[in-house]
Amino acid sequence: MKIIAGLGNPGKEYKNTRHNAGFMVIREISQKHGILLKKKAFGGLYGFGKIFGKDVILFEPQTYMNLSGEAVNAVCARHLEKKEDLLVINDDAALPLGTIRIRGKGSSGGHNGLGSIIQYIGTDFARLRVGVGKGAPLIDMKDHVLSDFLAEESKVLDEVIQKAAICAEKWLSEGLKRAMAGYNDRKTSGEKLPEAL
Repeated sequence: MKIIAGLGNPGKEYKNTRHNAGFMVIREISQKHGILLKKKAFGGLYGFGKIFGKDVILFEPQTYMNLSGEAVNAVCARHLEKKEDLLVINDDAALPLGTIRIRGKGSSGGHNGLGSIIQYIGTDFARLRVGVGKGAPLIDMKDHVLSDFLAEESKVLDEVIQKAAICAEKWLSEGLKRAMAGYNDRKTSGEKLPEAL
């Protein structure tokens, strides 16, 4: 079983904020493959399905970002056999909007959701970071990630959410190395998107 967990904050007031980029990618994958996130357990919403013939759980913690580790650990304890079968998708304010990065392990990079997960399961799991743009020097980082995307960012946002979903598919179907080779160091700025798998 593979688990793809997207991080964010529950509630309508957070729906379109930068911190919810992980939720946005999970919803894109959910719609694309018809995997409904209607089950409630493990402190989150989830759905079972198959993508390219592989058994997959799509998961959204509902614990708020800082406690993401509680929910991700709970679903992993029940359904995960190997840590390399977990992919966590999160926003990253240090990356420009339109950029994604995928890697197999590492620190939290100051991201509270990743930090919470690391407390429970360690650092050896894949993570896909979705750039949400750097705030101005005088803008508090918390204010930045909890702000809504601007109207003029919508086109690039839509494209990068699609690109991140395709990257997650590549991780699922061909593994981490192929996903890293195909998607790291690439930006979205109106160029043609890679073809869906």
